[in-house]
Amino acid sequence: MVLVARIRQGIRRAPILILALAVLVVTAAGAFHAPAFAQEESRGWSLRDLLFPRRSERIEPPIEVQPRPKPKKKPKPRPPAEPETPIVEKTSDARVVLVVGDFLAGGLAEGLDTAFADNPAVRIVARSNGSSGFVRDDVYNWPAQIKSLIETEKPAAVIVMLGSNDRQQMKVGDVREQPRSENWTKEYERRTDALGKALQETKVPFLWVGMPAFGVSKMNSDMLAFNDIYHSAAQSHGGEFVDVWDGFVDENGAFVTSGPDINGQPVRLRSDDGINVTKAGKRKLAFYTEKPLAKILGLAAPGSITTVSAPAGAPVEAPKPAAAPVIVDRTAPMLLGDPALDGGTELLGAAQPAKADPNLPGEKLILEGKAPAASPGRADDFSWPPKKQPAAATAEPGSTLATP
Repeated sequence: MVLVARIRQGIRRAPILILALAVLVVTAAGAFHAPAFAQEESRGWSLRDLLFPRRSERIEPPIEVQPRPKPKKKPKPRPPAEPETPIVEKTSDARVVLVVGDFLAGGLAEGLDTAFADNPAVRIVARSNGSSGFVRDDVYNWPAQIKSLIETEKPAAVIVMLGSNDRQQMKVGDVREQPRSENWTKEYERRTDALGKALQETKVPFLWVGMPAFGVSKMNSDMLAFNDIYHSAAQSHGGEFVDVWDGFVDENGAFVTSGPDINGQPVRLRSDDGINVTKAGKRKLAFYTEKPLAKILGLAAPGSITTVSAPAGAPVEAPKPAAAPVIVDRTAPMLLGDPALDGGTELLGAAQPAKADPNLPGEKLILEGKAPAASPGRADDFSWPPKKQPAAATAEPGSTLATP
């Protein structure tokens, strides 16, 4: 009985011992984690902190990690600087080229100004209206204004580039017609023809530059239709139409933002909107008009300097002797319509060939369809029984004739 009583007394004191051990453990943990415990003093202590210590008490403070330096970006290579075009002061009697039209005509004038910057005898004058066109004649009426512009500038040639703003309704009488409807097209042709007639009456030679392709696919079909109208108006009134379409599309006829410049180098020709033209694109527009313009102005080539009359009393230089003819070691090109370039008077094949002898085997085969008789023993000898080959009359000494 005494033993049982002592066991019961030990069992009753076990919780007190466990609690004492827990206090000792907490005290030891506080000694090792004094900073963390000091931070938690303000919020008090509970049994949960003993059984499930908080994350801040279990994890050591993180080691300071320095951020990885970002790699330096390599600078993009700059495109080579364009060579500066020397600007030459124009002479007082320089021939004027008047450029009229919308905002594309203004870009064309800039390109022509660059092309003829080194020519003192040619001056480019731009009289463009960026918002103008044939549809909104209330904004600017080109057929009515072109004569006064020509009288003011007195140009030697006129260049027209107009129509990029004309994809809109047009008021015909009291009705607003939709673009490219039947009545719209008839009125549009009448207005373009009126401009061509006004240019013809001034007796100034003119070029009519067509529209390029645009980034909006719906615009391109309209621009192709407009170009046909401009072409007809230019030819009907003595002008020349300049087609620039191929310079702004790829080999499949699709619009391109970038393409070859006048030197064949890939450059950006159009802006992001697919409508406006970059500096290289303006120069390319001018490239298409240089050759016909040089022909009108009487220049040997675009940029060449025309002869300016010498002032009175100035010494006259003796003409230089003619250079010796260049010997060409290749066949010179010849036009099919000009046989005299090679010293002849007729093209090859003009004279009837001499008739061949009809008794020749080839002529009999071609004319009569009769083939010559085959030699005995040849592959085309189909006679049966086969013909015997004629024996050789004589044989070389020491040789034996083969028996067939």
